[in-house]
Amino acid sequence: KVMVKIQAEVVNGKCPTCDQLTTLVGLTPELFRCMTCGSDLEQHVNGKISYLPVMTARSDGGVPFVKEWLE
Repeated sequence: KVMVKIQAEVVNGKCPTCDQLTTLVGLTPELFRCMTCGSDLEQHVNGKISYLPVMTARSDGGVPFVKEWLE
């Protein structure tokens, strides 16, 4: 048997998609998932750490959006 230890980075932050303070789990060093709404967020470090949604094309032809962008 080979034992593989996987350790994910877990941080607290505000999700720009659901607008909640939540737990974000690292999928890769730059990609995190919101544990409240399931959105994939890309971490950007530019003087401060920001989490931005990963924008993918929708299969139904709709336009992807972020809740706080509508306000």
